[in-house]
Amino acid sequence: MNRFADAFALMIVTAWVGGLWAIGYLAAPVLFYGLDDRQTAGMLAGKMFAWIAYMGIGGAFFLLIHRLARFGAQALKQVFFWVVILMLLLTLAGHLGIQPLLAQIKAQAMPADVMQSVFADRFRTWHGVASIAYLLESLLGIVLVLRAK
Repeated sequence: MNRFADAFALMIVTAWVGGLWAIGYLAAPVLFYGLDDRQTAGMLAGKMFAWIAYMGIGGAFFLLIHRLARFGAQALKQVFFWVVILMLLLTLAGHLGIQPLLAQIKAQAMPADVMQSVFADRFRTWHGVASIAYLLESLLGIVLVLRAK
């Protein structure tokens, strides 16, 4: 495989995992701490999480194709390959499954803030599921960085 594709794969790993950590554990908490309006903070954090999900989905497909092109069937025996698969599945579950569900719960609560509505417990539960999935993805990202070569 050519050097550009290998370097690009490393850049994707760096950007994806760095973005997960920067958004999830730095930017989003700062938004909720720094803004008085939790709805605005949630909307902005949601947009950032959506962008890192898009990046993760696209990046994962490139990384999987790159690994298969570089190592052939041997890629299926590598921890790196399966970590990318798990991270992709967590990203898809969060972005296409859990986030739309959270948006639906918020819409049902309108015009009230979801946390001040009868839907607060349901929202908290699904938000917790999303947080656990994101944490797992972030931790798998560490494995990905350590296995990237």
